[in-house]
Amino acid sequence: MGIISTLFGEKLSTDVLDLLTSQHAEVDELFERLEQGDGSRAATLLELGDKLGAHATVEEKIFYPAVMAKETNDLLHESVEEHLVIKRMLADLLTMKLDDDSFKAKLSVLKENVAHHAHKEEEAKLFPLLRKSMNPDERAALGNEVLAMFEQLMEAHPSKAVPAETKAAAPLPPVS
Repeated sequence: MGIISTLFGEKLSTDVLDLLTSQHAEVDELFERLEQGDGSRAATLLELGDKLGAHATVEEKIFYPAVMAKETNDLLHESVEEHLVIKRMLADLLTMKLDDDSFKAKLSVLKENVAHHAHKEEEAKLFPLLRKSMNPDERAALGNEVLAMFEQLMEAHPSKAVPAETKAAAPLPPVS
């Protein structure tokens, strides 16, 4: 999918909230495949690492700074701390042997952390605030920017960068 999708020749913009929700669902499916042992576990783990790495990066570099406001400040600071925990666990998984005794347990805890962050924090708390405060054109413009960066990051296997991003939470701009 390109920056702007087409359907019957019409250009469709990508609402950032719909895009991020869709990415959350893709990650959920990858966790299910890993837990069920469907396909190559190594390839699925790498895909999960790449998608989580790229997703966190676009949120931290584009999405969170764009939606920083008095009403979102606390949620966004909590979100970058949750990203840090997720990156640390993901870095551990990416360097473990798939048959390690603690792999399944660590995968389960990572899945729980990702689900909490994506569904209970972002989708349940942050996104409803943004649907009220941003108009559809603003969400579409931000979605196109997020999608372009995500696609660019995915070309370079962003999971490789995850271990270097485990020292501190990503910085956020001050509330304007």
